[in-house]
Amino acid sequence: MLHALIMAGGGGTRFWPRSRQNRPKQFLTLAADRSLLQQAVDRIEAAVPPERTWIITGESYGAETARQLPNLPASRIIGEPCGRDTAACIGLGAALIARQEPEAVMLVTPADHVIEPVQEFRRAIHVAEQTAQENPNALITFGIPPTNPATGYGYIQRGPEIATRQGVGVYRVLAFREKPNRQTAEQLVASGQYYWNSGIFVWKSRTILQNLREHRPHLHAAILRIADAWATPLQEKVLRAEFEQLERISIDFAVMERARDALVLEAPFRWDDVGSWLALDRMNPQDAEGNTVLARHCGLKTKNCIIVGESDRLVATVGVDNLLIIQDGNAILVADRRDEGTIKQLVELLKQKGLENYL
Repeated sequence: MLHALIMAGGGGTRFWPRSRQNRPKQFLTLAADRSLLQQAVDRIEAAVPPERTWIITGESYGAETARQLPNLPASRIIGEPCGRDTAACIGLGAALIARQEPEAVMLVTPADHVIEPVQEFRRAIHVAEQTAQENPNALITFGIPPTNPATGYGYIQRGPEIATRQGVGVYRVLAFREKPNRQTAEQLVASGQYYWNSGIFVWKSRTILQNLREHRPHLHAAILRIADAWATPLQEKVLRAEFEQLERISIDFAVMERARDALVLEAPFRWDDVGSWLALDRMNPQDAEGNTVLARHCGLKTKNCIIVGESDRLVATVGVDNLLIIQDGNAILVADRRDEGTIKQLVELLKQKGLENYL
């Protein structure tokens, strides 16, 4: 049967000041009345019931995860003692799923993406599950047809088509490419052979474990020790001792770029990884002056800005253009839109200056 692993451990520092240490991006409601985490669960619930849905998050986020997902069994919320990137997260999820159902197929998806329409995503999941059953040694990912030469995404080079199911093409993967510079990205998109790497996967749990054993044996052995101690009195002790020693590496570097049998499905859905405040332009309509406004706002000569604030605060602007203006709680961010990528550096500067109470 199909299980789902939702990765919900990120900090979302690019969304400061709305995203804070006790309220990272996956818990925010950025484009709907449901948080990104809740939307991630909502869109799979027709295919995967709560008892087969697993959330791996930071240890300190367990309570908030449970609050936002009251229908999820407590045993399905796993708290990492520390962040160790996606290979450790996925490996642990696969090992726990395999303990319960050795032949399970698992869907892996981040908690902080926006995917529409949901019906198309469910269709793609169904196709991927069928493909995994027919190709049990394959590692399957979803490729997003690029709409622009983005430099913030990895790319997947598409090879020969092996099948078409329900209108969804399934292809061999020829290569994975890391985030390119602008010129390279333009060449990749112009070739028509490349997809954006969505970071969404489907595979047999035993298959990803076998690949981890082959390519990252120390990580694989530690994960099995954690799984062997699960649901015993030693669970927390072993989890903490082993997890803190795990290598910090992504599943792409650890496995996918080395895989001998990787497949890519051309995604029939719209996808946004909501990587920064600029994503709000893509997710919301703009006013006549090109502003995206999610706040109580009054402005003159204000153009091409993203303005976000709490409903009981007024944001007033005069004579500004191309800015991010974000008010949340005890902090206000004002930045040139072109510098949105440096917000992570700003968060580090706040730490260096002893201003952690604003994080």
